Amino acid sequence: MKLDILAIGSHPDDVELSCSGTIAKEVDRGKKVGILDLTRGELGTRGTAEIRDKEAAEAAKILGVKIRHNLEFSDGFFENNIAHQLEVIKILRKYRPEIVLCNAINDRHIDHGKGSKLVSDACFLSGLTKIETIYEKNNQAAWRPKHVYHYIQWKNLSPDIVVDITGYMDKKLDSVRAYKTQFFDKESKEPVTPISSDNFFDSISYRARDLGRLIGTEHAEGYTVERYPAVNSIFDLI
Repeated sequence: MKLDILAIGSHPDDVELSCSGTIAKEVDRGKKVGILDLTRGELGTRGTAEIRDKEAAEAAKILGVKIRHNLEFSDGFFENNIAHQLEVIKILRKYRPEIVLCNAINDRHIDHGKGSKLVSDACFLSGLTKIETIYEKNNQAAWRPKHVYHYIQWKNLSPDIVVDITGYMDKKLDSVRAYKTQFFDKESKEPVTPISSDNFFDSISYRARDLGRLIGTEHAEGYTVERYPAVNSIFDLI
């Protein structure tokens, strides 16, 4: 299966928190979208890796993505090295996405910046024909995504492009709520974490509303880019 978009996160829930409105919108437009998780989030304070697996599957169902795959790298300790790059390259060559969405370039959690650079490097290397990979006993052809966009996470980074997600905020929040053990639940007896507060959950909406305000829409999601975005005409901008 060839994908139009592959959204990659260091942990299950990275994608839902940061770019699920964009995903829901593009799925509605008929685009083929997949999600790749680098780790199972096994170091998370709340819940377990097994619970996160189930929550991730439910979130994928809500968003309507074609595939969700987990590379099971070591949470907190994976590195941007040859071994990890090759595993990401195999997935890129298998699904041949035109666009890759990945972690913030700089963020509070150390895995986010690492995941961002790992995926960015893998996207470049995946286009080199002399790097040979085999996946499911098949030799793979080189493939380089046309665009790599980095979504925004904990830190309020200034976006280079902003995507209107008006009409998709409810689905975004539903996909986040699929991670019942991770986010605000007044009945939960689990330890409090920076992302389990009521304020954090509210921040998902007020960030989207603020970005929407800045572009004259109801809700939006922001991305930083690695190269200048180009348009055919100045009138292509909304």
